[in-house]
Amino acid sequence: MNESLLRELVPAVIGVLVRRGADFASAEDAVQEALIRALETWPDDPPRDPKGWLVTVAWRRFLDAARAEASRRGRELAVEVEPPAGPVPDTDDTLRLYFLCAHPTLSPGSAVALTLRAVGGLTTRQIATAHLVPEATMAQRISRAKRRIAGLRLDQPGDLATVLRVLYLVFNEGYGGDVDLAAEAIRLTRHLAALTDEPEVVGLLALMLLHHARRASRTGPGGRLVPLAEQDRSCWDTELITEGVMILQVALARDRLGEYQAQAAIAALHADARSAGETDWVQIVEWYDELLLLTGNPVVRLNRAVAAGEADGPQAGLAALADVDPGLPRYTAVAAYLHERAGDLSRAAELYAEASRAATSVPERDHLTRETARVRQLLRP
Repeated sequence: MNESLLRELVPAVIGVLVRRGADFASAEDAVQEALIRALETWPDDPPRDPKGWLVTVAWRRFLDAARAEASRRGRELAVEVEPPAGPVPDTDDTLRLYFLCAHPTLSPGSAVALTLRAVGGLTTRQIATAHLVPEATMAQRISRAKRRIAGLRLDQPGDLATVLRVLYLVFNEGYGGDVDLAAEAIRLTRHLAALTDEPEVVGLLALMLLHHARRASRTGPGGRLVPLAEQDRSCWDTELITEGVMILQVALARDRLGEYQAQAAIAALHADARSAGETDWVQIVEWYDELLLLTGNPVVRLNRAVAAGEADGPQAGLAALADVDPGLPRYTAVAAYLHERAGDLSRAAELYAEASRAATSVPERDHLTRETARVRQLLRP
């Protein structure tokens, strides 16, 4: 059974139930139950019309729940009579469902979880495993999110920028268990790109593909962090890089530049270099300048300082770093690197040690600790 196809049908089926009168939370619950039933029965008895089958089973589940609720309250529901059998309408509410699940009133974590369940078709267990949290914890998070948007309808306009932020959050969550969230984010973004005509959507898709292409080289044995300059570029996925660059070129040709297109352009320049020494840092600095104009993001300013140090020398990088907030994550690590490049090994060793103590992940801490030891070794007579 093609589970990917099954998940792709989920948002359309939810949309059908909502159009028939179900509220979003109840529709989503009913579709999840239909999915479980499909996983149990389809391998032995696949339906001729998968979407129609899911709609029928999910609608019946919804009616059963509605009738049970009506009995408990001692009143009848308007949805008591099941609609006549017939073909499932072609109307696709998937795009509106993206907007609903990424609603601005939801926290980023809740929006990610709800998107994975309602649009991605993943079970609560799969989402919990991918996030390395107990299933009960994830179930509570999803339930709170559904209650938060309970009164919202699918006919309200949505904010595409919020949807893209949520999808990028999904991509950066990593992976665990039997669900690779990076691959799932790429699948959902491909789907969204087919529903819209916005260059930023394909810009995000290109960015994801270009980053994903380097995934196999990012870590070494035992999860050891491997910096970009030290990665084995023969491990990079050239097919993903080619696809990402082609998609990006199409987006840039629209002449409606956005932050994801600019980020993808930077990633493409890294991917295009056969070695770290051949990287076109001058162009990368120019793209960071474009990105700063678009976002004003302080993290972009920090990354630009690194690029300036590579393009024009470490003193230029340190000068650019003077305009960056020292409280930013990775600021101290960047300062250490630039001081080392400038030949100030004593200050670099101090900063590497300081950065390692402030690291927020074990791989990052271990990497910075190794850098500290390496530079201190260089200082020995």
